[in-house]
Amino acid sequence: MTMESTKTSAGAIDGKEIYVYELKNDIGTTVKITNIGATITSIRTPDKNGKVGEIVLGFDDPRQYLDPTYLADSFFFGATVGRYANRIKGGKFSIDGKEYTLEVNNGPNHLHGGSNSFNTKIWESESFSSEKTAGVKMKYVSENGENGYPGTLTVNVVFSLSDSNELKIEYHANTDKKTVLNLTNHSYFNLKGSGNVFDTYVQMEADRYTPKDETNIPDGTIESVNGTALDFIFPHKIGERIHMFDDGYDHNYVINGNYGKLRKAAEAVEHESGRKLEFFTTEPGFQFYTAYYLNGRYERDGFKYDQFAGFCFEAQHFPDSPNRPEFPTTLLKPGEVYSQTTIYRFGVE
Repeated sequence: MTMESTKTSAGAIDGKEIYVYELKNDIGTTVKITNIGATITSIRTPDKNGKVGEIVLGFDDPRQYLDPTYLADSFFFGATVGRYANRIKGGKFSIDGKEYTLEVNNGPNHLHGGSNSFNTKIWESESFSSEKTAGVKMKYVSENGENGYPGTLTVNVVFSLSDSNELKIEYHANTDKKTVLNLTNHSYFNLKGSGNVFDTYVQMEADRYTPKDETNIPDGTIESVNGTALDFIFPHKIGERIHMFDDGYDHNYVINGNYGKLRKAAEAVEHESGRKLEFFTTEPGFQFYTAYYLNGRYERDGFKYDQFAGFCFEAQHFPDSPNRPEFPTTLLKPGEVYSQTTIYRFGVE
């Protein structure tokens, strides 16, 4: 049986068509993606009793992703984030001795590519389906100098849902000039589908992290999580030690094993629903974020998105890597191909 991929028009903005793509498998999982920001708007999966429910934060109307108030909040629900996911100190970096200046949009730092970054763009899009997968291909060309970054960058992101209940995200990019690049997906998960995520258990294949200062910029060291509230080597509830941090979890973890190889980074289990999420990536790290800054301004189906209403597993290179030669490089040169794979596998206990 061929997997199902459907496309629905949501009108046009500035002459560009807006679409919502729905991917379905026989297990009962559906994923919706819009070409505004190459954004995952919905993931619905069965719980342990077979009841299908929403497990990510987002909007049914894709136009809401371009609402000025929402964009000012910088929540990035489900968006493809770039050119640089996470933070760059002071909004500055240098390549071959030339300094580039970016927008400072997060305290003293640059965050997630700036306020007019990939999440605000209308991407080219095309759906596909086969016996085992249904998906959508997205493409965006970021012109030289956009948001302060050098090089004309061509980005392709392929989302595919499989009959083994995996959502795969494959990223490829190339540039005509040396630049820096760090892409991720910024989905917020809530496996219960309501309330906060304090009772969700998390286990990580990451026994190190990058310590940071009060503005969330790494100090360049890599330390063990042993004996700290960051230790998820064995399962812990998110809420068990979250009070140890003023703003909850918002930390970059170093994934065990060799980056470039697809490997498991973390998993989350919510016992009331029985839902389980496994997270795999080829990236060297991921940001674990527990939505401290959500303000209750947005909701879907009666679920108000208050503080701690979701958690993120954001596959990435480390924050501020362009200014940290001791970290894995985020430099992309002409003739090279940026490549990354992330998988979210859904299931029940």
